[in-house]
Amino acid sequence: MTRTIFDTPVVNTLLRTASRAFLRINGWTVQGTLPEEAGKCVLIAAPHTSNWDLPYTLVCAFVMRLNIRWMGKRSIFRFPFGTLMRWLGGIAVDRSKSNNLVSASAAALVAAEGPVQLVVPPEGTRGKTRHWKTGFYFIALEARVPIILTSLDYRRKLAVLGPVFQPTGDVEADMAAIKCHYAGVQGRNAAQFAAE
Repeated sequence: MTRTIFDTPVVNTLLRTASRAFLRINGWTVQGTLPEEAGKCVLIAAPHTSNWDLPYTLVCAFVMRLNIRWMGKRSIFRFPFGTLMRWLGGIAVDRSKSNNLVSASAAALVAAEGPVQLVVPPEGTRGKTRHWKTGFYFIALEARVPIILTSLDYRRKLAVLGPVFQPTGDVEADMAAIKCHYAGVQGRNAAQFAAE
């Protein structure tokens, strides 16, 4: 995996300080730490209802000392922003093609040197949807890494990292348990998120 803003030493330290100040000024609280055994993992980013989710995710990642990579639609990686988005940890996803993203993502996690956390929004869109995509689940299963249930609750201004979820291979039961965790969490555009 290529170098990002999260593993650029001086910049990372400066942005961690700025991120703490930003969250404090805006009334946000951050809870949770990444367990040592979950250095390589898949982070569920839910709810995903607004373009603001990305900046808040990046800010919280600095505060939580994470080394994240995140998936975004290919269009935001076009000129002139592509290089910046990749430096921010972005991975372009072409949603119009079936290109075995699950296996490629799992292989990248396994091959990565040191801790790296792959952030995946299970809804796959900022728009309202009741169906969550299972790509994040199969990436974790194939890479044999845990899933960390993370959330941005805009109502309570609370960013939470955890708990750790170990996929069992029973997709239906596991997805039901994961969705249950997000009941009561409110995205920026609350009407666009349903955990049931």
